[in-house]
Amino acid sequence: MDLSFILNELGEDRENYFNAVSPPIMQSTNFAFKTIADLRVAMANEFEASLYSRGQNPTLTILRKKLAALDGAEDALLFNSGIGAISVTILSLLKTGDHVITVKDPYSWTGKLFNDFLFKFGIAATFIDGSDFSNFENAVKPETRLIYLESPNTFTYQLQDLKKVAAFAKSRSIITMIDNSYCTPLYQQPIKMGIDLVAQSATKYIGGHSDVVAGVITGSTVLIKQIFDNEFMNLGPALSPHSAWLLLRGLRTLPLRLQRSFESTTIVTQWLAAHEEVEKVLWPFSPGFEQDELAHEQMQGCGGLFSFILKNSSLEKIEAFCDHLKHILIAVSWGGHESLVVPAIASMNAAEYDINNEAHQLIRMYIGLEDPQYLITDLQQALA
Repeated sequence: MDLSFILNELGEDRENYFNAVSPPIMQSTNFAFKTIADLRVAMANEFEASLYSRGQNPTLTILRKKLAALDGAEDALLFNSGIGAISVTILSLLKTGDHVITVKDPYSWTGKLFNDFLFKFGIAATFIDGSDFSNFENAVKPETRLIYLESPNTFTYQLQDLKKVAAFAKSRSIITMIDNSYCTPLYQQPIKMGIDLVAQSATKYIGGHSDVVAGVITGSTVLIKQIFDNEFMNLGPALSPHSAWLLLRGLRTLPLRLQRSFESTTIVTQWLAAHEEVEKVLWPFSPGFEQDELAHEQMQGCGGLFSFILKNSSLEKIEAFCDHLKHILIAVSWGGHESLVVPAIASMNAAEYDINNEAHQLIRMYIGLEDPQYLITDLQQALA
């Protein structure tokens, strides 16, 4: 299916809403039926019907079709946050006594889900270095039901060999799931590599304007409907119609924004790597990246998110550098129009900082849509 068709036409039955080029926001909680027979059909299958907007809604249905098609998936389900998509899906897949293999250092709230929440239900998680495939083989147990991936990871950018992991999981009847927020479907399509379920924080590149929080999960109709009919409808993490409309708006410019961010990041990372105050730059498409070959094999492009380390990286030096930035904002998240920086030290106090621990030294940066030279000038004065 052509990308331009997906982004601009798929699911948009314009003749049903006065031939408007932008789909309407169906800001309705409830939908009426002409007959009891029609109502009965809708109540029997809320997954397909617009009955009550805690389930489905026409504006969300347009977005679902587009996001599923972008991933090469059969269907999609929308949530009011990325972690909502991840948590509800995992709760749907697992039960007491099950075991999960997950990559170490995933997104912070995903880590909390595995560490602090699932154990209450008797579900165990094993964290591994997913860059070494043998760790998956060594961690598997008879009760393993899920392998959870995040490739690239959003602080260290470690990759997992998706085809290899997917083939291994299928041989053991284990479901695979990945957080693909970093790449989006434009730069990486895990389902085509055999992964079962793909999650994204649509807050990031899909929205692209830092004005909507949302999540999406894509996969087979069987799995998506299982999630919808049970945990989704009971826990109520539905996305609002207005938020769905903002994501539809964001999709129109997704290829342009991704390309701009990718090209600018290439320029900025090369400049930083050559700077005398910078020890190391971590970005999957940087020359010398440890998994460079795998990155180019399973990714069609690279996001605007990277990390770097300053030489003699004391806590005071990292903090001073960040505090002196004038145009690059200190903020979490990423994927919008604005460039951002957040250091690992933001989540710790001075007593916890270990200058010999590389994970403590990382400064994560996101390149937005500004001119790259404008950003370099800001970096230069802060490094000075």
